[in-house]
Amino acid sequence: MSTFVYTALVPKQSNSQMVFTFCAKVSEIFSFAFIDRIGRTSGGGVTGFQRPQVANHIKEIREYLAREDSILPNSVVVAFTDGVSLDNFSNGLAQITINTKDKCFGYIVDGQQRLSALSGLPDRDFQVLVTGFLCSNEDELRKQFILINNTKPLPKSLIYELLPTVDGLPDRISSRRIAATIVERLNYEGGSVLQGTIKMHTNPLGVIQDTVIQKFIMMSLSDGVMRELVSQDNGMEKCYSITNSFFKAVKKVFPEAWENKTPKTSRLVHSAGIIAMAFVMEYLHNATGASKSSDFAEGIKKLKGKTAWTEGYWEFGHDNRRPWNGLQFVPRDYLELGQYLVKVIKTAQNIDIAST
Repeated sequence: MSTFVYTALVPKQSNSQMVFTFCAKVSEIFSFAFIDRIGRTSGGGVTGFQRPQVANHIKEIREYLAREDSILPNSVVVAFTDGVSLDNFSNGLAQITINTKDKCFGYIVDGQQRLSALSGLPDRDFQVLVTGFLCSNEDELRKQFILINNTKPLPKSLIYELLPTVDGLPDRISSRRIAATIVERLNYEGGSVLQGTIKMHTNPLGVIQDTVIQKFIMMSLSDGVMRELVSQDNGMEKCYSITNSFFKAVKKVFPEAWENKTPKTSRLVHSAGIIAMAFVMEYLHNATGASKSSDFAEGIKKLKGKTAWTEGYWEFGHDNRRPWNGLQFVPRDYLELGQYLVKVIKTAQNIDIAST
């Protein structure tokens, strides 16, 4: 069947966006709409937008819906980029025709877990409410997906991964877009020292959380070197370059705490260590003008023998001795670690100056 006809409610909400609601069987919904899961092309570009299935959540929903007295008052949301026509408008009602002869133009924006649960109950003749709307293109569809899901407990990292592909978002969301774009490049471009190491929905095997690298960058964009760089010509490229150069130096100076390590085996790749090193980058740039990997490495070398990334104790002074893995990703810990690392470098530099 390539044509589906329903009677729909058409509430008046937006002059630029048409919304409609109708009832359909689950099997019909999967005939005119699909779940477009987030992924990456061979070139590193984002495709799709939906998160992976959550097996336990689907199982719980399915167990409930298998009961004869179960109901599902929540509607699923489907966005259409084409293939839909509405006719015979009267008193808020219309006839909606969905044509799938050439292509399926429906994208399930919300309710994928519910539909997946119901698809596993073929003997349950279940109708669900479908709320649909029309989008002019896939960019508009992603924008609406973010806006619709941003108020729900959808993983923030999924929304952040989509940000580089979307324009025209509110300031409170798009303010993170620069950081998300740089993180995407760091994780997927060949010249990046962090290539493949950042954990994202499209790279679940990464070891460093994407939101932590974003925080690293956003701190600099707010109060550090990137605040000035981003406003310059080719500012995004300069922000990417200085971040990449810094982490190249970190890896070069501390290979034993970086290569093949995870947050459980090294505090250098742990969120607390990553954010603490942000203070080191800012200090070295401000104090020495460092921007290249070799410049950063000269300063970071002064930390050798003074760290406990993978074993031992952090000697913070004043009877403040912490096990190497006792530092957590909380402000008190990463601020203390960051201040300690900067102090070590400053002390070493002052000794160097005094000896010359």
